[in-house]
Formats: sequence, C-alpha cells, structure tokens
Amino acid sequence: MLEELAETVRRYADSCGAPETPHDTDVPGLSLVRCRRPTPMESVLYRPLVCVVLQGAKETAFGAQTVRFAEGQSLIVSLDLPSLSRVVTASAERPYLALALELDMALIRTLSAEMENAAVEPDPASAVVSGEADGALIRAMGRLFELTADPVDRKILADPYRREVHFRLLQARHGAMLRRLARQDSHASRIARAVFRIRQDITVPIRISDLSRLAGMSPSSFHAHFKTVTATTPLQYQKDLRLLEARQHLIATTRPVTEIAYAVGYESPTQFSREYARKFGVPPREERMSVDA
Repeated sequence: MLEELAETVRRYADSCGAPETPHDTDVPGLSLVRCRRPTPMESVLYRPLVCVVLQGAKETAFGAQTVRFAEGQSLIVSLDLPSLSRVVTASAERPYLALALELDMALIRTLSAEMENAAVEPDPASAVVSGEADGALIRAMGRLFELTADPVDRKILADPYRREVHFRLLQARHGAMLRRLARQDSHASRIARAVFRIRQDITVPIRISDLSRLAGMSPSSFHAHFKTVTATTPLQYQKDLRLLEARQHLIATTRPVTEIAYAVGYESPTQFSREYARKFGVPPREERMSVDA
C-alpha cells in the first residue's frame, strides 16, 4: 500500500515538474515533497500539519529536541513552531517522498466532541511528535491525494476525506497532543492561546505576566509548560519568529536591512545583525548580497 502510493506520488511529481521544495497540489492544504538528496539543516516555520513519509527519512529540531520521521511514519505538528529541518535519507534512485496536509484545529475540536469515550490524557505534551502511520491513515491520505486527478471528485469529496484524515490522527497513538488541544481546559490549549497571542504581532514586546494571565497559570508554571510544549522559552520563540520573518523580507524584497530590523520588532539594528548571524550563519547584509548574486 505504501509503495503503491509512493509510486503514484512520484508519477504526479514528474508530471507537474515538482521542485525539491514542498509543492502544493490541486487539493487545498495538501502538498508533496520529493527530494533526491540529503539536505543541510534549514530554518523553517512549521504550521500545524501532518506529514506522512512514503520513502526516505527526515528530521526536525526544535529547542534541544530532535525528532526523526522515516518511511511508514507520520509527523504531527500541532502548533506554529520555528524549527530546523533536513532530509537525511534520499537518493536519485529512491528520493525522499512525503505528503503533508495542513491541520484544521477547529475541525479537530469538532471531531473530538463527536467521538465517544475519547481518551483523556494528562499533560505535558510536545508540539512535534512522530509515530507509525497505520494503514487507516495511509489509506485516508491516499484517497485525498487521488482527488488531484479529478476536479469534480475534488469538489465533492475533499472535505469528507480531509475530515477522515483528522479523525485518524485523533485516534493515532501519537495524536495525544491533538487530543489535548481539543480540550479547552488543558494546559496544552492554554499554551496554544499564548502562542497565538505572540503570533498576532511579533513586534510587540513580550510580558510574561500578561501571557501567564492569559493562560490562567502562574508565571513559573506558564514558563515550564511553554517550554515542555515548544522546547523553548517565550522570548526565544518570539525571537525566532522575528528572524524568520526578517529572512523572508531579505530574500523577497529590496528593503534596507535597518528598515527590516525595525519592521520585525528590533530596536537596535546592531543587535538584529548579531542575532541574525548567530541563527543563520551569516550577517543579514551578506545574506542580501548572496541573494542578489
């Protein structure tokens, strides 16, 4: 089953000339990745998603944690999370192949409410986990991918097929974080509210007292639960978001470096350049020159 789906995805990638980077399909929210060689670590901002690996292997690092996910496994990302990611197993003959679907957290909550005897698990939990992709999940992803072939089927069946994938994830052994997020009173949901507040405007300085009040926790409890979920601190989380946003501006625009620094919330261009170089290995002006070249 996995091999058949991998071959179908490979043929589709060939037909549409998919690059080595994630490629959106005609099914909303569904993308594929085909990579013919191992890659260096790249800074990325993961959105909530499930990634089912059909061939090869990849790993992602966030904070001090590293998660590897390989053929026959799936990765579940439950929150927006700045991470490092790389393909570790791939070749021209047998490339890394994966399907990824954006997750709808409102749908997760709706399905959880409809499921009887849903497991109630204690906190804490991590925002990024990997585990076996069982036959039910692989078949559900395969049915969703098959909709790339027919626009009428896609129009009628995309929503119920997406619903099935979300349902399978809630049932998965490594879907615990999604089950926790479906409960409004869980620690995970409280941390998710704080993450959303930070994401709303990355230029606003963080006040731990405000975020902990939003989460309904003491500052010390909030800090501990935030680090358990994201493997980082609120301040570092915001800093990583700012630097990733700045890098996008550097690559995609001609705005001056100083202007970009202020735009993402830095008060000191010197501090911005120092922290940018620490994260990406080169100062922002050198990054700009490499793009222009």
